[in-house]
Amino acid sequence: MTAQRIRITGLVQGVGFRPNVWRLAQACNIAGTVRNDSSGVLIEAWGSESALAAFQQQLRTDIPPLAHIERLQISALEAACPHHDFRIIASESGEIHTGIVADAATCAACRADIFDVNNRRYRYPFTNCTHCGPRLSIVRTIPYDRANTSMAGFAQCPDCLREYTDPADRRFHAQPNACPTCGPKVWLEDMAGQAISADVGERDCLDTAQRLLREGHILALMGLGGVHLVCDASNATAVANLRQRKRRYQKPLALMARDLAVVRQYCRVSDAEATLLQSKYAPIVLLEARVWLNGVSSVPFLGFMLPYTPLHALLLETWDTPLVMTSANLSEEPQCITLDETRQRMQGIANYLLLHNRPIVNRVDDSVARILGGKPRLLRRARGYAPEPIHLPAGFTDVPPLLAMGGELKNTFALVRDGQVILSQHLGDLEDARTGREYTHTLQLYRDLFQHQPQAIVVDKHPGYRSTQVGQQWAREQALPVIEVQHHHAHVAACMADNDWSLAGGKVLGIVLDGLGYGDDGTLWGGEFLLADYANYQRVGHFKPVAMPGGTQAILQPWRNTWAHLHALGWDKIAASFADLGLLQFLQQQPLATLETMLARGLNSPLSSSCGRLFDAVAAALDCSRANISYEGQAAIELEALAAAAPDSVQPYPFAIAQNAADCWEIDPDPLWYALLHDLQIGTQRATIAARFHHGLIRVIVELAQRLCAEYPDIQAVALSGGVFQNTLLFNGINQQLTDAGVRVLTHQHVPTNDGGIALGQAVIGAAQMVNPFA
Repeated sequence: MTAQRIRITGLVQGVGFRPNVWRLAQACNIAGTVRNDSSGVLIEAWGSESALAAFQQQLRTDIPPLAHIERLQISALEAACPHHDFRIIASESGEIHTGIVADAATCAACRADIFDVNNRRYRYPFTNCTHCGPRLSIVRTIPYDRANTSMAGFAQCPDCLREYTDPADRRFHAQPNACPTCGPKVWLEDMAGQAISADVGERDCLDTAQRLLREGHILALMGLGGVHLVCDASNATAVANLRQRKRRYQKPLALMARDLAVVRQYCRVSDAEATLLQSKYAPIVLLEARVWLNGVSSVPFLGFMLPYTPLHALLLETWDTPLVMTSANLSEEPQCITLDETRQRMQGIANYLLLHNRPIVNRVDDSVARILGGKPRLLRRARGYAPEPIHLPAGFTDVPPLLAMGGELKNTFALVRDGQVILSQHLGDLEDARTGREYTHTLQLYRDLFQHQPQAIVVDKHPGYRSTQVGQQWAREQALPVIEVQHHHAHVAACMADNDWSLAGGKVLGIVLDGLGYGDDGTLWGGEFLLADYANYQRVGHFKPVAMPGGTQAILQPWRNTWAHLHALGWDKIAASFADLGLLQFLQQQPLATLETMLARGLNSPLSSSCGRLFDAVAAALDCSRANISYEGQAAIELEALAAAAPDSVQPYPFAIAQNAADCWEIDPDPLWYALLHDLQIGTQRATIAARFHHGLIRVIVELAQRLCAEYPDIQAVALSGGVFQNTLLFNGINQQLTDAGVRVLTHQHVPTNDGGIALGQAVIGAAQMVNPFA
């Protein structure tokens, strides 16, 4: 008899891996043990050589749905077999090297249980098994055992314990396992804290909640990783009330539908979109709208998700229309997660509270995705995805532990350890004080959870970012070195790592289009062409810098960007030539004398090469959120929607390309403006103008990329990154035209192209510097 020790690392805890090993061992006639420890799963196996070979093969190929094997190592074991069967034994703790699995949507078997009147979990909102249910949202530390989760306070009844201890049961060691007898409870209360009883004919508080929603009320529903505000999406009054109370006046609202058939009543759904909606990730998926829902969205797409917990499934059981399902907060604040917080913060917003007593340990927002170029692209990486690790590409060997602090907007942070990057869930915009506090809390929680002791801290070069300031403070307190990373270099590096680009893979041309980032020359960058690898970068092209009159005000009031572009052309001449245009008449009513003075004196009018601000300028010219925006990117999103309504074939607007005094290529939008203003003057349709802008931008970006690839023959690929690439028309056009020209194009898939991916880029740049500090 041969003996082997088999070490398996990866996402192998809390996913039914040990019972699966037990089952395979039984089938292969293997004796021994399997247990969880701080590194993953450890197997000690005795059997014939042929049995062990078959066992090893099945370990690699027959794995549970939520598991992911990173490494399977086999070594000889010099010991006698302690018994003649195969057993699952108690976990061991130690220095933590294993991962934590993301929360997973309810599996088909558990969904069947809650709708089976003969099942003991009929209508039980916390039904789960090893293939689904809460993970990150309830875990306090690892190993992932019940005692280390928020289920520790719920002792299992004999029936649940029998399932929990039976390796042949799908609930074997399912840490959140529970039933109506022993598990968490859900209840409904009013805003004074009084319990709401079910009416005659209502089975439970979920039936009552459905009735209240049909009556037009707004409910705060405590779910998996936070609390949602819920109302009937087909009730325009309820939606308007929710918007007013939440102070989310225009930003599209997320929807949840009972099933795919309901979604298809409102949206066009491709096979790829259907697969994503029904996946274990269950993100919000942005879909092309077929039917307008009053007040839900002002643009022709809707964000839909399907029920991902039994609680949601039961609430939507009888609904043939969708429910609004948006985070329970005031706009831009973090969502509620505790009972006390929900009762306090939802006063004046919700009418009733649907609560439960399973504590949410980690706040986890819903993920958001979109199909672009035929592939899923994450716009927000959170529930279902985080904190699954991302492997460092080849060449990043022996990298010490690092902490990357992320950016200011759409913040995530990243831990580097054991050849992996652990990217946190989406935390939000750190400009908000509550989100800032949540950021530092979650940072500490992750460091405790993974026993992470970084040897360096990586930050954005922008000195005003809260993430940079927190990182520098922690570095001072712990006497750690700080690695500063330029914002757009981090974007390029994130795209490279997202495509498993090796450390020795050579240089890429990074095209980064976003709102803004702190540039090396003291200006604000945002339309960049960077010749880059992980260690270094060179700015070889950019959009022509234009002033942002009023600084941040130019982000909030898009017309300021329009005026700045027209001012650069010669305002008096433009005002005289196009005085009849509504755009010019609007601009003439603004405090232009003050802006002129600010520009002349260089007061609060930073130069910016931002492509995002160019989108704002064109959007405002076409009266898309011209005066003010109420959420980030609003004007540009409306401009994209306008362009999508244009005829298929339009003539692209012209741009100029020239080298500046520093021999750096510049894209100059000046020619665009003359053509656009002429189109407005002759009454060209706004949709056509929007499309001409998009196609002109695509053409000039592709043209400059091809010039640079010819000028720098060591470029191995073009990497596309930055929030502007969330624009479907722009992304598809640039990606397709470069690919058709024979250029290898790298695009984001596993992390967002927006600032939600910045921490990954910081992490790999920091790792490259630690591997070779002299590169």
